[in-house]
Amino acid sequence: MAAAATSPRARYREQTRTQIKETALAQLAKGGPSAVALTRIAKEIGLSGPALYRYFANRDDLLHALVRDAYDDIATTIHHAATDLPDSPTTALHRLTDAYLDWATTEPHRYLLIQGNPIPGYAAPPDTIRRARAAMGPFVKIFANGRPTTAVQPVVDEMTTWLHQDETAADWLHEYTGLTPDAPNAGCALAGPVLAWSHLHGTAHLEVSGQYTGMGHHARTLLRAQMTMLATAFHLS
Repeated sequence: MAAAATSPRARYREQTRTQIKETALAQLAKGGPSAVALTRIAKEIGLSGPALYRYFANRDDLLHALVRDAYDDIATTIHHAATDLPDSPTTALHRLTDAYLDWATTEPHRYLLIQGNPIPGYAAPPDTIRRARAAMGPFVKIFANGRPTTAVQPVVDEMTTWLHQDETAADWLHEYTGLTPDAPNAGCALAGPVLAWSHLHGTAHLEVSGQYTGMGHHARTLLRAQMTMLATAFHLS
């Protein structure tokens, strides 16, 4: 089995898939998702149309691969930023959200692929939910030590209910904290990341799409203020 995975044929297939994805990303950067066209990709890399379909069944199959890669890159970026986090939860939040914002502004076409306007007729694969949760794992750890104020308690209550209704949410919590849904801080551990993700996505999207132009502030300054307020709302020291 291992030998087959490293055979010349397997290596060639993987190299070709990578070349197809790189060409698709170039199209994406120039014209957005609607510019991704399998026929043009085939022509550009010297494959016939039928030959290309041996690597990706259709456009959606190719977009699935690009979406999965983008989520995995975000997760890798955030988990790398989570290495040796400072003791201060607020400073730790700044480090994680700075890393996310840096990725989004460096890879705006990939960010908009997964967080921008929905592509007509396209539905992302279900496993992107698991990948998105992997990216938020380090946030779960931070908020597991929070003490919610009354302002955010309704979100905590909803997350607590969700944990008892959705086994995948309970698995997400346990993977990053070791807590069970019945633990006192279980709902808090997920409420914080959900709120952080909302602030993070809103700020990153407005920045990448140019909506902050002429408004006199930097996206990073705004995001840090939001995270500081969120840390205060959860009594993170």
